[in-house]
Amino acid sequence: MQLLKADNTRRLMTYLASAGLALAAPLVHAHHPMDGKTPETFMQGLLSGFGHPVIGIDHFAFLIVTALLAAMLVGRARYLVPIAFVGATVAGTVYHLGAADLPLAETVIALSVLFGGLAVLLKSGASAVLLAVLVGAAGIYHGYAYGESIIGAESTPLLAYLLGFSLIQYGIIVTGIKLLDWTAARSESIQRIAVRVGGLTTAAVGAVFLGLSVS
Repeated sequence: MQLLKADNTRRLMTYLASAGLALAAPLVHAHHPMDGKTPETFMQGLLSGFGHPVIGIDHFAFLIVTALLAAMLVGRARYLVPIAFVGATVAGTVYHLGAADLPLAETVIALSVLFGGLAVLLKSGASAVLLAVLVGAAGIYHGYAYGESIIGAESTPLLAYLLGFSLIQYGIIVTGIKLLDWTAARSESIQRIAVRVGGLTTAAVGAVFLGLSVS
């Protein structure tokens, strides 16, 4: 009976991961909410900031990774570690706007998603400080990629863009943590399945983007 249950669980995980990748496929190259146009107003900058981390499936996958890893922490650290990531993305964007080059950005972003998903599957027991450092380092690269679509913008849409992607990223991560807590309160077994599916799916997304970045 237990073997049958385990087999059904594995099948469910595989199905959900495959479904997630299939849904993500049309968005693999969709990284520009404004169709490549530079935002010109506060609202355009804000909406572009809201959209970039969601439309960019590799960026969205890392937000899920961050939520899953932060949820393993306790206390305020669960909500402070994501701030390290968000702050680093802002720094990465500013770095890009300074005309500085960050080599192999897309490859590093893909690796961050891949290894992040694997860390979730392995139930990484990293300390809050170490996790903050790791997601912060990844955040520099994710933010560098965000900077591509705001180059040449005036200060008002630029600030709106930074605000938009900061709010949406932190909101997604915290929502993920809260959903895991809500699920665990009702069924710990379903919560464990959700974490495994999340780790498997994000690792697969990272592998796909890694292949694209080196092809």
